[in-house]
Amino acid sequence: MAKQDFLVELGVEELPSKALKPLSDAFTQGITKGLEEAGIAFGKVEAFATPRRMAVRIRDLADAQPDKPVEKRGPAVKAAFDDSGNPTRALTGFATSLGVTPDQLDTLETDKGAWLVYRTVEQGKPTVDLMSGLVEQSLASLPIPKRMRWGARRTEFVRPVHWLVMLFGNKVIDTPIMGLTPGNKTMGHRFHCPKTLIIPTPTDYEVVLEQEGYVIADFAKRREMIRSGVIALAEAEAGGKAVINEDLLDEVTGLNEWPVPLIGRFDKRFLEVPAEALISSMEEHQKYFHVVSTDGDMLPLFVTVANIDSKDPSQVISGNEKVIRPRLADAAFFYENDRKIRLEDRIERLKPIVFQEKLGSIYDKSVRVAALAQKIAAAIGSDPALAERAAMLAKTDLVTEMVLEFSDLQGIMGQYYAADDGEPADVAKAMNEQYMPRFAKDGLPTTMTSCALAIADRLDSLVGLFGIGQPPSGTRDPFALRRASLGVLRIIIERELPLDLQTCCEWAEENFSGLTEDNTASNVVDYMLDRFRAYYDERGIGAEVFLAVHARRPTRPLDFDRRVKAVEAFRQLPEAQALAGANKRVSNILSKQGGDSVGENVNSNLLQDAAEKTLAAQVDQQADKVIPLFEQGNYANALQSLASLQEPVDSFFTEVMVMAEDDAVRDNRLALLNRLHNLFLRVADISLLPTAG
Repeated sequence: MAKQDFLVELGVEELPSKALKPLSDAFTQGITKGLEEAGIAFGKVEAFATPRRMAVRIRDLADAQPDKPVEKRGPAVKAAFDDSGNPTRALTGFATSLGVTPDQLDTLETDKGAWLVYRTVEQGKPTVDLMSGLVEQSLASLPIPKRMRWGARRTEFVRPVHWLVMLFGNKVIDTPIMGLTPGNKTMGHRFHCPKTLIIPTPTDYEVVLEQEGYVIADFAKRREMIRSGVIALAEAEAGGKAVINEDLLDEVTGLNEWPVPLIGRFDKRFLEVPAEALISSMEEHQKYFHVVSTDGDMLPLFVTVANIDSKDPSQVISGNEKVIRPRLADAAFFYENDRKIRLEDRIERLKPIVFQEKLGSIYDKSVRVAALAQKIAAAIGSDPALAERAAMLAKTDLVTEMVLEFSDLQGIMGQYYAADDGEPADVAKAMNEQYMPRFAKDGLPTTMTSCALAIADRLDSLVGLFGIGQPPSGTRDPFALRRASLGVLRIIIERELPLDLQTCCEWAEENFSGLTEDNTASNVVDYMLDRFRAYYDERGIGAEVFLAVHARRPTRPLDFDRRVKAVEAFRQLPEAQALAGANKRVSNILSKQGGDSVGENVNSNLLQDAAEKTLAAQVDQQADKVIPLFEQGNYANALQSLASLQEPVDSFFTEVMVMAEDDAVRDNRLALLNRLHNLFLRVADISLLPTAG
């Protein structure tokens, strides 16, 4: 089967810079998925994306689908012919529906008798006949929240479309798509090459654009050009280091086709403003990269990336400097104004701001969080007074001018303003650290005051929203309670805090009035414990280990984590599968014989067989050894020790009849098994682990 390269390029008005890479990836995946479903063989797939185009090149694309054998089963032979051997209506109807005669059918022998079948080979369709449909289908399924129309057309897309290239080898596939007739002509850079360019073959695509059109079509190549250019310029011009925000880098890459880094300056007086405010202003509004010294101090410099190679770059730099000046002046003005009012004087201003209609204002939430944070601080050996103070001030920066203008500075500015007000260092730091972790793998609060506040704030939201019947559902989680739960778990585990979720949630529930749901604290704890599954999945620990521990419902996250790690280590032991199987067998036996009503007091005088005497002795020895370990939370060593029971347990089930005719003997054996089972249950239900055989 012959193979050729394929190229499709859609030319558009400037695409949204933040959406460019996701749209390009989705476009590429849509086409490759379509090829796979159509059964068309292909080689390397390459994506291209600039502000004015999305393109996909498929190497070594087969020129047709493979031929496919087709088999359609008709009536059974018994039903296909009458007593005289003539075709029945069932047979003639089947043959007619396929456009064949009965004698063109084959016979298929099966266990259930003989059947008539029609066999043929369905010829694969030419690739050129399929590609337009695959491209159109991929475009239609792109993740575009809101499509637009333009002119008198009924076509809809994220931006107006202007041209379309579609080549298979050197042949144009000219089936119209989105109102455009494909060709082999693309457009160069809007300013450097505002004319059409011929793409002879797919192989020539990015070469023609770069050498003739002033367009770097490869997103990844352009991204690295910008990165290296920005870094080199900052070092060469100022001996500084450009700080590369990866999200900003993607956005800037989505803004340029022919990137040219340029360095500009701003007035040193603006360095008196917190660096985060300057950075936010530069990144959010101007898409600039900031520059720091070798010591990490911010320099009065920025690097911008122009989409034009100007003959007079100083004019471009000057223009950017003029634009950034009022932005930084605004930040300085907000900062100076905000410092005139202490954070504690802003607490009353939180009263009109609604947190949630049924749960009151941000002020109400602050009062509740303060009460809860005090109790949590005391439980973790921190200062309750500092935790209470931090909680009452925690949301006050929401009503500062700086945060109203730059919402991403919430918490960061609170820390600056609290320090400026002379608040204790722990209180100031908690203003920012209350939001940690903000995302997966983010850092955690560094002080106990911050930990107490961060946990209290999240638990207040969880308990309040569950208490009014508004837990997360499906993909709907407007208050980010899943993230809040994982944040609490991470803080408690990784900061090794001796907190019990049930106790903490009950403390939180006491601060509310008007909750409508029953068992709110327990429901929140169940929800949070379920989040452990994703937590351990990210760490490569299987669901069966999580489920074994979860079955015991330990409500102290640090204890839960120690159990999981102990069970994961136990699972690697050679005895683990056999003991898991034995525990499953024991669990089944006990559940049929009364479950919890079965005691664990073993009468040594009723032990008869050597195997049960050995097991009873071994269980006694292990109990003396591991119970102190359980009490210390040393689950790993306890399970390691219990693994030695595999041989006596196996011998017991091989040589001893549990359900003896003598009731006393039988009950004694059940008690022995129950005692054995309960030793393991002090850690987890290991019967839920994979078993041997």
